Amino acid sequence: MIVAIALVVALAVTLALTFGRFARSDSWRATVTPLASIIGSGFLICGPLLAREFGSAAILAMAALLAIAYAAGWVIRFNILHVEDHLASAHFHDRIAWTARITQGVLALAYAVSVAYYLKLLAEFSLKPIAIEPAWQPWAANVIVTVIIGLMTLLALGGSLRRVEHLAHGTVSVKIGIIAGLLVALAIAWARRGIVDPLPPVRMSFASIPMLLGLIITVQGFETSRYLGHDYPAGLRIRTMRHAQWIASAIYLAFIALLTPFLSRAAATEGVAGILDIMELIAPALGIFVLAGAVSSQLSAAVADSIGSGGLVNEVSRRRISVPLAFTVAGALAVLVVWLTDPFEVVALSSRAFALFYGLQCALAVMVSLRHRSATRAQRVGFVLIGLICLVAVFVGAPAEG
Repeated sequence: MIVAIALVVALAVTLALTFGRFARSDSWRATVTPLASIIGSGFLICGPLLAREFGSAAILAMAALLAIAYAAGWVIRFNILHVEDHLASAHFHDRIAWTARITQGVLALAYAVSVAYYLKLLAEFSLKPIAIEPAWQPWAANVIVTVIIGLMTLLALGGSLRRVEHLAHGTVSVKIGIIAGLLVALAIAWARRGIVDPLPPVRMSFASIPMLLGLIITVQGFETSRYLGHDYPAGLRIRTMRHAQWIASAIYLAFIALLTPFLSRAAATEGVAGILDIMELIAPALGIFVLAGAVSSQLSAAVADSIGSGGLVNEVSRRRISVPLAFTVAGALAVLVVWLTDPFEVVALSSRAFALFYGLQCALAVMVSLRHRSATRAQRVGFVLIGLICLVAVFVGAPAEG
């Protein structure tokens, strides 16, 4: 019965998001792009990892992580309004323009590393149901990721990647529908069974902060609104980025809250695909839901970030490096990251790369606000504080294990 209800809910939400009148509006389309990037499989891996590190305080840790992300989004929304306006008339050697170019270069690098993160998770989830020797599983996952990146690179060099991008973006409604089905399944399981296992004790300490900061990648993606200026006006991008963060935050918090009866078991799971064990405990067929949601979200996010990385390198190089060539370089870097790191390390490495980008965005906000007097003193203090948090994440963000 749980699976049937979850399937009906997933189908209803998917159809509403695909064919609803609002689905064709510019407002929804501008919301979907950052929302699709924020909601990858991050919400799936966060539950077990936070339960393991923080116990019953997992939802508080998730709220803190989302608060950091929302603060970084506030800085980028300020930059959409003020930095873009300054760059439109700035000369080439302007200090702010140079800082902006460096920031774009860092983002291109962060996107390349995030591709390794997305596809590494895709491989981990795909291999979870397969009986394979534990010693061979990391090698098999790396081979899968390498093959996928190789195929994507061939498509890019052949000029066909845009078609794959459109297909990947078309999975957003399906992904959100699957998430809705999973949330309903967890709610029904809680209502029917209650809390059977004792909840793990609350564990909160300063030693847990590096691990929490190492999960920034799981709530990242809102910055894509900053680079949609060719499609949507600044006001619409600011509003829809805020909406995307609100929706994503509600989904993350609801998922952690509904996972409460299973926190003890979640804390005992192994690997980044441990949530599969929890969902199959509720109903074996729910594992297919998790697998479908994870694979679709990771593939679409990987394609989008690969193209984003190539486009940014092309822009920063002033068109000297073509998008296909930049895409190939980014793919090679992603393969290198995949083979040199384990799944937990690649999560932390991706988080550090994006934390550096957000820190540079804070620096841009301070520079522009001082140049044009476009922010209050309190706002500038806020930019500095958020920038410092991002720098801490760059230097101390740690893998969830080891």
